[in-house]
Parts: sequence; structure tokens; C-alpha cells
Amino acid sequence: MTPTPRSTSLNADRRLRDLEAVAEGTAVDLLVVGAGVTGTGAALDAASRGLSVLLVDRHDLAFGTSRWSSKLVHGGLRYLASGDVAIAYESARERDLLMRRTAPHLIRSMPMLLPLHAQVSPGQAALARTGFAAGDLLRAFARTPAGVLPRSRRLNAVHTRALAPGLEATGLRGGLLSFDGQLVDDARLVVALARTAAWHGARVVTRCSAQELRGDGATLRDELTGQTLEVPARAVVNACGVWAGKLASQVRLRPSRGTHLVVPASALDHPHAALTVPVPGSVNRFVLALPQMGGRVYIGLTDEPVDGIPDVPRAPESDITFLLETVNRALHRPLTRDDVIGTFAGLRPLLDTGERGRTADVSRRHAVLVSDDGVVTAVGGKLTTYRAMAEDAVDAAVRTAGLPAGPCRTTRLPLVGAASRRTLDEVSGPDSLVARYGTEAPRVLALAEGRPDLLGPVAAGVTGAELLFAVRHEGALDADDILDRRTRIGLVPADREEALPFVESLCAGV
Repeated sequence: MTPTPRSTSLNADRRLRDLEAVAEGTAVDLLVVGAGVTGTGAALDAASRGLSVLLVDRHDLAFGTSRWSSKLVHGGLRYLASGDVAIAYESARERDLLMRRTAPHLIRSMPMLLPLHAQVSPGQAALARTGFAAGDLLRAFARTPAGVLPRSRRLNAVHTRALAPGLEATGLRGGLLSFDGQLVDDARLVVALARTAAWHGARVVTRCSAQELRGDGATLRDELTGQTLEVPARAVVNACGVWAGKLASQVRLRPSRGTHLVVPASALDHPHAALTVPVPGSVNRFVLALPQMGGRVYIGLTDEPVDGIPDVPRAPESDITFLLETVNRALHRPLTRDDVIGTFAGLRPLLDTGERGRTADVSRRHAVLVSDDGVVTAVGGKLTTYRAMAEDAVDAAVRTAGLPAGPCRTTRLPLVGAASRRTLDEVSGPDSLVARYGTEAPRVLALAEGRPDLLGPVAAGVTGAELLFAVRHEGALDADDILDRRTRIGLVPADREEALPFVESLCAGV
């Protein structure tokens, strides 16, 4: 197979060249199926160890669960509450790597506010405060500086409402403030992983499905042309998330649906912190109202078992009602269905361990399984711990196939666009652009030279230059790729409708 030039750019031309190289029939060291956060993480891990890698996905980068998260990089506090110290520490350690080395341009510190209303008893407040103190210890053990994630603290009622003006003032005793990591966008993390893997030599081919997996390769189908390819591989990783069982019959999953609502920040009086509202009757479940860039708030999260596995899950009215009713318990002006301008839902690929009970209580540990013929399947886990999960999957593939790989390098490998906070503060360009592209922000702006129509926002604050960058350098092949994954314009139907004519003309002219 011909070598891949060192470039981070993904586009239609590169996809075609990579497919032609695959058609040569030379075996790759590692075939990774599934281009979500785990699959792209595994591709980067393997490529950076010096292995030849092919990453394929039936749809697009971040098409599945990886674009439907709460956009939080969790420190593992919830797992401490259930006594799972190991996964709590792993989460805190991986959060530190993401925030300080892997992708500091995509992640910020997010203040998380638990308002102390009547529904939170003094005993519950004391328990929560103890939990937050334990979270501070986790942060310290992970060596995350207080300048990156401040310590938790108690606030009085005045300071609590200053952070969240939409809170009901009656009966408010104050609030408990903690901090976690917030991704500007989960799909952008996946795109950055794929592009960094490409720079290390990985071939990234979207719209390419695996019809059959074997320990020594796979039958692939180009979904754009219908061409079928037999691809030999020394090792294979199945990273298809909730769809993993379709390619590995021994894998048993118990997926659950997580739903979010999108509302204007004005509906909550423009909060400066995320609201954490306890779910009635539960000691460790909360609904979160998470402020986003562009004047939006995401409200989530449900945890409901599902039977079928659709390509794009939908948010049922029952989930919408539950989220509104729960968050309204803390608000002065209750939100109504008319305040909801968009919804999204994703499926968690939880491993079925045979335990009964709520999916909310199913462990978020990941598992790496090896079939009798050597196919490695990675399932479970959380977005925050994707790197550790990818490392374990590649380690298993290396052991199983005896691949000549070096040690894992991803604990010290920054993604494209990453830099220190000081360097990012000096990058030329609007803050919103630097938050999405890091040190590549000037490269995005350069596309608008001589094209003033690309400098203005097309919809939801996203500029035309960003849309063009998605096509030329981020592997977007059509309007859906641009609207739903390279940007999140498509989360709000009205924004999608506004942007669609420009995006379709852009795709036609590239």
C-alpha cells in the first residue's frame, strides 16, 4: 500500500486516494471500524505507534453516540458516589490530560451550581458537599491545578442568583459550586482525533461500511459507489458503539437513551453556570442545564432503556416532559414546550452484564473483548475516558496479532489545533473561532481572503469560512456532514433551514 503524505487535511480527494490504496490489496496492520470517539482514538493511538491504519465508518465522523453527549468532560464524581474509585480516578486523570495536553483549545472549566431549595434537605446538602470535597481530592490526585479547575465552595443566596438569575428566589438557602470540564463540541473532538490520526499516516474513509469482520480483515462496501472490497488486516478493532453487536455476535449490549433539550439562554435569564437539579426520588441522578456558546442552553439528561437501535435516535415527548418538569422545580419562570427550539438524543453502548435494574445504575466501565478469530471489540465507557479505552483496544490488538508496535504515546500527544492557554490567548481571531479551532483559527479566516461573504455568520454564529474549512480540511462530504457534525447548526431546525441554501451552494461549488 502506498504511503500516506503527512497532512491533517481530510476531503473528498483524499478519501478517493485512500480508497484506491485500499483496493491495492496490501494488508494494513490495523483496521478500525467505527469513527466515533473510541474508533478515532484507537486509529490515532495505533498510527502514532508506527502501525499502518485504516479507519472506516458506514456514515461519517461522529455520526453516532459521540455527537449526542452533554459536552462535558467528567471528573468521575458520580462514580465515587457508587463506590467505584478506580473509574472515578481514571475519569479525573483523563479529564486532566484532555484539558491540559490533548485538547485544551476545545475544553473550558464549567462552573456547576447545585441550588439549595427546599427539595434539597440540609442532610442532602451536607452529603453533596462531602462529595464535592472528594471531587476536589480526585482533582488533586490527578494533578490538575486549581487554575484549571477551581476548588468547590458554598455560596450564599445572593451569589447563587448572580450566577443563575433564573433561579426561584423563594426558599433559596444558597448553592454549592463545583467545577468540571466542558467541551465546546464533542463532534469537533472526534474530527480533531481523526485529522491528527491522518497526520500520523492513518487512512480515514467515511461512507465505507463493514459487511463482515474477521480476525484477518473485512469485507468493506463503498457506500457512495457500491463497490465491494476485501481488505486484509493483521488486526481488527470493532469500535461501532451501540452497533458493535451487529459485527460481533458474542457482544451483548444494553443501550439506554439520553435526551437533551435546546433552549435559548434568555429563557433562563442567561445563566453563567450550569444548573444541577436533583431528580425527585433519586440520590444520584440530576438534570443539568448547561450554558453553551452562541446563547443556547442544553438541558439533559435522561437514562431510559431502549429496544431498537436507530441510526439517529429521536427525543420522545415523555423525555421532553420529564426534563422540563425536573428543571422547572428550580426556576422562577417555568419553561414551557414552546421554549424548546431543538432536541437531540443518543444511545449509550452499555455492556450487558446480566444485572437487572435501571440503566442509570449500569457500570460505565469499558470492556475490550477478543473473539475466537481475533477481532477486538471495544464497548462501554464514557467520552471522557475514550483515550484509555482506545489504548486498551490497541494493546489487545497488538498482543493478539503480535504487531511490531511501540508503546502508547497518546498521553503526551496534542491534537491538531491544541496549544497552551497562554498561546491560545495570543491566537489571532475571534474568541469563538479560537474556541472551536485553536491555533488553526487564522487558517480558517484565510479562506475568506477575497471572499467577504465568508466572514459573516451564516446561522447560529457560524461563519461561511468555517463551512468551507469543513469541506476542504475536515472531511465533510455533504450538507448533513457540515450542519450536523462539523458544526451544530442542525440542532435547531430553524437554524438548519436558514443555513441550508448557503451550504448546498457551497458543496456544489467546491
